[in-house]
Amino acid sequence: MAIKITDECINCGACEPECPNNAIYEGGNEWRFSDGTTVKGTFTGKSGLTADADAAQAPVSSDIYYIVTDKCTECVGFHEEPQCAAVCPVDCCVPDENAVESKEDLTAKKESLHS
Repeated sequence: MAIKITDECINCGACEPECPNNAIYEGGNEWRFSDGTTVKGTFTGKSGLTADADAAQAPVSSDIYYIVTDKCTECVGFHEEPQCAAVCPVDCCVPDENAVESKEDLTAKKESLHS
């Protein structure tokens, strides 16, 4: 499953540079499929969102850092554990029960983002 950031986030930013998929954004900032990936042209995320990879998408949160589920692979294919959770000083990077994915699904997502 993907990781989410809870309301306990203190906006320290420790998680953002650790994400190999550039799936973590500061609250209020727009995101793009192309940020930190090799995605180009029209791309469809696992959620079904289809967009130009370079098109800005609305922020998921305006108050705290957030993780774009369509880009989160729980660091599968990069690290043994989700790096955001490993570095979070308040343990607010937790599994997202609304975005359950198998290791195979996460691996496929990683491949689609970094082909």
